[in-house]
Amino acid sequence: MSKVCELTGKRPMSGHYVSHSNRKTKRKFLPNLKKKRFYIQELDEWVELKVSVSALRTINKKGIYPYLKELSKKGDIKLN
Repeated sequence: MSKVCELTGKRPMSGHYVSHSNRKTKRKFLPNLKKKRFYIQELDEWVELKVSVSALRTINKKGIYPYLKELSKKGDIKLN
């Protein structure tokens, strides 16, 4: 299961754990992803997406369909 947001494209980043003695060991920063079902009234269908919580906040603010239209204008996703 890939850890990539289907709307924003957020993916795991790499970095370091840094100890008190300043030793560095590799680590991963994982995106905060949730599986969520959305009902799109304009298309009259349910869609299940794996989205980051930051995308969920934007969806709550703007609405799912306007947000999808905005992303399709940018060319990030393809809307039917």
